[in-house]
Amino acid sequence: MNHQALFDRRNFLRGAIATSAMLMASRAASSPALAALLNPQRHFAPVKVARERIIREVVGLRPYRPGGFVVEAEKIGNKLLVHNYGHGGAGITLSWGTASLAIDLARPRAANVPRNFAILGCGVNGLSTARLLQRSFTGSVTIYAKDLPPNTTSNIAGGFWHPTSVYDPEQATARFNEQFRSACQLSNRAFQLLVGPEYGVRWIETFELLRNESSIQHELAGGAALYPQTEIHRDPEHYFGFPFVRQYNTMLIEPHTYLNALLRDFYIAGGKVVVKEFRNRQEILRLPQSIVFNCTGLGARALFNDEELIPVRGQLEVLLPQPEIDYCYLSSGYMFPRHDGIILGGTFDHGDWSLIPNPEQTTEILNSHAEIMKGLQNNSL
Repeated sequence: MNHQALFDRRNFLRGAIATSAMLMASRAASSPALAALLNPQRHFAPVKVARERIIREVVGLRPYRPGGFVVEAEKIGNKLLVHNYGHGGAGITLSWGTASLAIDLARPRAANVPRNFAILGCGVNGLSTARLLQRSFTGSVTIYAKDLPPNTTSNIAGGFWHPTSVYDPEQATARFNEQFRSACQLSNRAFQLLVGPEYGVRWIETFELLRNESSIQHELAGGAALYPQTEIHRDPEHYFGFPFVRQYNTMLIEPHTYLNALLRDFYIAGGKVVVKEFRNRQEILRLPQSIVFNCTGLGARALFNDEELIPVRGQLEVLLPQPEIDYCYLSSGYMFPRHDGIILGGTFDHGDWSLIPNPEQTTEILNSHAEIMKGLQNNSL
């Protein structure tokens, strides 16, 4: 076959394909079945919400400050004390960001000479700060903590990357708002670089289920740019029965996998852990390290007399895992599909120190998620 004949044949095939596509699109306009085949709707496998599927109930206390987290430095005697606590419901989400901001406060004193650093707390913020110190400076890093993974508050977290329940907008200062935005951006980028099974981080489609269109106008926490491929749906027939749904992508972190990986990396880099509980500032002043990072979370209330810091209690119902669930949703409660189970939550009890699961809240959580699944099942009939 000569070149001209080959050229003519390719043009013919291209034309035939284009014509076929136009004919199929025309037929699809008059045939719902064909239209559905050409434009398949997103399929949502249903979450099996049932009391007999509960494998555990957990309660965590979020370290919340209406004015927002604290990232600041102070000198105590010959020591530099850098605070990094009070993240509310976004401890994991903001961890790399606030750790970076905290370390920046220590740079003038720590630069150019080997230093010995102390970290108070071995939750996600203590571990993140410790790892960044190891990457940034020469010297040794020691973590002092009462509890280690898997017995930290961070292990109880849902692990959904979304900086919510962090502060009261009416009490936050302009300085805090700037810190918050910066922490969100820094942390989001850091987690992107950890996506994969080793750290238990993955991207996941999320659906925010809304009753009122005005809610769509509110910017996603931290800035819209942090949530790729955002879409708005006004199609209750295909989206859980809700009149308005905001779809976007974010990351889901498996706390047990993630925290174990951070602790492993810390040890590999030469870090040391000392199991110790501090009762007052004087005990901290007796530490041999000259730069100390306070990542004690809710413990900072008593240790550093921060009366603004209060617990916000959250109860989670964990159901048997369902590998087919490949989405998250947020409504009056939230659902996150992790490898260790389906996480159902939605309680925010300010000032409640109880760590005992509340049977009434168990019923409320199950009922609210069962109602959402009814909407999903009705759509599929």
